[in-house]
Amino acid sequence: MQDEMTPGGPQPIVAGEWQPPAELNTGIPHPARMYDYYLGGKDHFPADREAAEKIIALMPDARLGARINREFLGRAVEFAVGSGIRQFLDIGTGIPAMGSTSEVAHRVAPDARVVYVDNDPIVLTHARALLAHHPAGHTTVLHADLRDPVAILADPGLKQALDLSRPVALMLVAVLHFVRDEEGAAETVAQLRDVLAPGSMLILSHGTQDLMSPQAAEETTRIYRGASSPLVLRARAEVEKFFGDFELVDPGLVQLPLWRPQGQLHQGWQEAAPAYGGVAVKR
Repeated sequence: MQDEMTPGGPQPIVAGEWQPPAELNTGIPHPARMYDYYLGGKDHFPADREAAEKIIALMPDARLGARINREFLGRAVEFAVGSGIRQFLDIGTGIPAMGSTSEVAHRVAPDARVVYVDNDPIVLTHARALLAHHPAGHTTVLHADLRDPVAILADPGLKQALDLSRPVALMLVAVLHFVRDEEGAAETVAQLRDVLAPGSMLILSHGTQDLMSPQAAEETTRIYRGASSPLVLRARAEVEKFFGDFELVDPGLVQLPLWRPQGQLHQGWQEAAPAYGGVAVKR
């Protein structure tokens, strides 16, 4: 990891050096901070809590849904490590919490390298504590936006942390449903897929209206219109297109709890997790 922040473009964060920018807008809900609230975290503001509580009123199992998504992430990371992957590019990571990519990967493979990418300054604040507890160079955090894949891929911090000529697990977990089609959602994922070496994986989860009532889907998207990134629910066929020509591993693209479950499923999981998840390999 670099010792200095690179001028211009996304910047890697060095433990103890970064301070939240004064222009941080805490009055607009941010999906990452709302997600942290669902998970029982403490890094959110009144606007985030108010929006999250509206979702919980509409979907009482929303907190369980966040946990189910995090558990899917953990199982997918373990699968990638078990398949020999030691490099992870997690875009739209959200605020690091229990069961994060780096925690799971380093528990199984201490030599794994993880690059986190997020556009929320609060996420970057937590990089100090995160990096302080990991071996130097094994966890890197970049301030960037999924909607600008060119900037992400050109960032010196990414190039220093990961060797893109070797397999990488690209993680787009619960983030693509905050990127609209007109913002280039499909093109963005294609650009990221194209640079990956054979043997790489795409780990993806995505909210869907398929598993919700029409009323719940409409109201959920309405609430998120007031957030920094509107919610875009997609049907299964639309989500599957994001994998391109990558080969889905068993059991394919399924409701999150059904992807290689470990132990008994949570009570009420059908309603709590209106989202698909899958892992695919580049041959």
